[in-house]
Amino acid sequence: MYGNGCYTTIFSFGDSLADTGNIKQIASISVDALRWPYGETFFHQPTGRASNGRLLIDFLVFVLPDAENLGLPLIPPFLHDKEDDKVVEFGQGVNYAVVAATALDTSFHEARGTVNAVANVPLGVQLTWFKKSLPFICSNASDCRNLVGRSLILMGEIGGTDYNNPIVDNKRIDDVPLVIDTIISAINELINMGAQTLVVPRTFPIGCSGMILTSHFYEKEEENDNRTGCLIKFNRLTEYHNELLQTKLNHLRELHPSVVIIYADYYNAAMQIIHHNPNSSQSEIDVFQQCFWLEPYRLLLSHEPLWESHL
Repeated sequence: MYGNGCYTTIFSFGDSLADTGNIKQIASISVDALRWPYGETFFHQPTGRASNGRLLIDFLVFVLPDAENLGLPLIPPFLHDKEDDKVVEFGQGVNYAVVAATALDTSFHEARGTVNAVANVPLGVQLTWFKKSLPFICSNASDCRNLVGRSLILMGEIGGTDYNNPIVDNKRIDDVPLVIDTIISAINELINMGAQTLVVPRTFPIGCSGMILTSHFYEKEEENDNRTGCLIKFNRLTEYHNELLQTKLNHLRELHPSVVIIYADYYNAAMQIIHHNPNSSQSEIDVFQQCFWLEPYRLLLSHEPLWESHL
């Protein structure tokens, strides 16, 4: 920890779970996060966030030293001017995450017949953006290394889109180790640049995704979890990803004992919401549908935002 027990800066990488507006500048097709009702509760307009309000990265800003100041700016997206690709005012951090981003390069997926129609910004491109922005923040290599070391690095969630798109296309998934190795390589690169504290999330339960449930509505009944309605085989895929990620992170901790690597359990956090809602009298499957805005086999699921929790 730095400063008053806090971090001075936050740098964020990932996909729609972290993107605070980069997608506005680079979307190759119309993206639902740019339309109403996204952004309606907090920003009162769409911002590019896949939420009706704020994302986790917006709440993490309160670990910064002057969080008591209610006017503290949120971590801005890297892109703000589509014409010349200028960066925004950096303030206390930069967000490089992009909706629908993959861990693996776009060329890998395209070679296998899967095209990302939303954006072409895999993790490697986000790292390039990060390196590009550093000269705007720090004056020399030593200063930059110190800055990165004082910062909280949020690594994702990333990897979900690497599986979601092929699953929707009914393609075989056999690239989990490659996805993990790509994430670990990026973490290693950041550590070599001076990173001392990184938050690395587990992937959410893909088998509970409305998009996946809709695209695979024809699956046999025994493929569904009786309590949640989630597709078991795709959640097992996610569990394999998460187990392999954790194993690789443990190895990284051995190689870099002075670096703090926090394993954020997004998977079980989501499953707890799906399994348990004490304020609802509906069945658990109905609760799941309520949380994920799933109408059975509905084809326009992406038009519904991920709602901000008001806790």
